[in-house]
Amino acid sequence: MKKILIATKNPGKAREYRKLFSPKGFEVITLLDLDADQIPEIDENGKSFAENAMIKANALMKVMGTTVLADDSGLCVDALDGAPGIYSARYAGDHDDDANRKKLLKELAGVPEEKRTAHFHTSIVVVHPHKQPLEVSGEAEGRILEREVGNRGFGYDPLFYSFDLKKVFAQVTSEEKNSVSHRGKAVRKLMRNFDDWWED
Repeated sequence: MKKILIATKNPGKAREYRKLFSPKGFEVITLLDLDADQIPEIDENGKSFAENAMIKANALMKVMGTTVLADDSGLCVDALDGAPGIYSARYAGDHDDDANRKKLLKELAGVPEEKRTAHFHTSIVVVHPHKQPLEVSGEAEGRILEREVGNRGFGYDPLFYSFDLKKVFAQVTSEEKNSVSHRGKAVRKLMRNFDDWWED
C-alpha cells in the first residue's frame, strides 16, 4: 500500500489528512505513529515558511524513505516588518499561545487600526525519494485587534480580524475558518495538484 508520513504530532491535522489521503489509497501515518528514536533531530533554520517545511520533510524522508508531507505556518504583521513570521510559535516562549499574544499586543501598542494589517501564511511541501517536491501555499488577510475577542481557535486567532469573514477567527466555527484560512487555501491547492504530481 502507498504510504504518506505527515510531519505532525497534532491529532486534528492527522484526522484531516487521513480524510484527504485515505480515499486515494494511502496509508497515512504521523509522527505519533513512530518511535522516538525514529524521529531525527530537525533544525528548522530556514529563512521562510517553505524552507522550514522543506527541511522537515527532507529530514524525515531520508530516515523513512517514504513520501512525507510537512507544513509551516505563521502570522506576519506589516507594522512589525513581517514579525513574528517563522518565529510565530515561539515568539515569546516555546508554543506559549498566551505569552505570544501578550507580546504581540505589547509590540503593537499605540499603532493605529489602519496600520495593524497582517496575514497568516501556510506553506505545505510534499517530498518523495524519486520526484521533485510539490510545494503550495495559502494566505489569509486581516488585521490585529487591540484586545482579544472570541473563545474558539488557538494561537493568534483571538487577535486576528479576518477581512473575508468580517469576524475574528476565534469567533467562528472551524468550518467557517477553513473556508478562508491560509491552511484551508493551501490544503485545497495541494489536493488540486497532488494527483498529477503523483502520477507524473
